[in-house]
Amino acid sequence: MKAAELRDKTLDQLREELESLKKEAFNLRFQAATGQLENTARQRDVRRGAARVKTILNQKARAAATSE
Repeated sequence: MKAAELRDKTLDQLREELESLKKEAFNLRFQAATGQLENTARQRDVRRGAARVKTILNQKARAAATSE
């Protein structure tokens, strides 16, 4: 998901997105450990997606703190 799309989401939606990405990352790690993972590039995409969501969350938190 692109950062511009994430910026349009609310904080609750971003937290839900982060939670789902973390669950997916866990499942992918489990599949890799058991030799069932076929698309290894998906791990990288999920990790980067989670980092992207965290970055947007931090930017929104910082913007809210400075605007008060």
